[in-house]
Amino acid sequence: MSVWSPVKLQIHSVADGENVIQHVVGEALRKGTALYIRYEEEEQQTGSESIRNTVKITGDSVKLIRHGGVESEQTFELGKRLPGFYRSPFTSFALSTDTKELTLAVSNLSGKISFSYDLYVFEEQSGQLSISIEIQEEQ
Repeated sequence: MSVWSPVKLQIHSVADGENVIQHVVGEALRKGTALYIRYEEEEQQTGSESIRNTVKITGDSVKLIRHGGVESEQTFELGKRLPGFYRSPFTSFALSTDTKELTLAVSNLSGKISFSYDLYVFEEQSGQLSISIEIQEEQ
């Protein structure tokens, strides 16, 4: 049986020069060679449906999956442009990520991952983003 363990996360994202730092609590699970992290996204507006994020970290890739008020999937592998999607009650579209930097330094249920990428929506570049996630296993 798989057991989720509590973790603290610091998520730092940079998009179009705007820095956002979030401190959230989540859960981590090691399954084979993959590490799964899941957490609830901070509510952006009152009354909106919550969004659960799952981050799957493997030896050379990161996959970000969102469920709830928004459904999306993005995969990050260094030097690759990979397809994904975004769906909300208001819109949906195909997207892709072209990963420029990817650093994975994870041991057991703690560590840090960071990645920078170009985001494409309908085959047009719509932004450059960077995300880093520090994972700290709670004792």
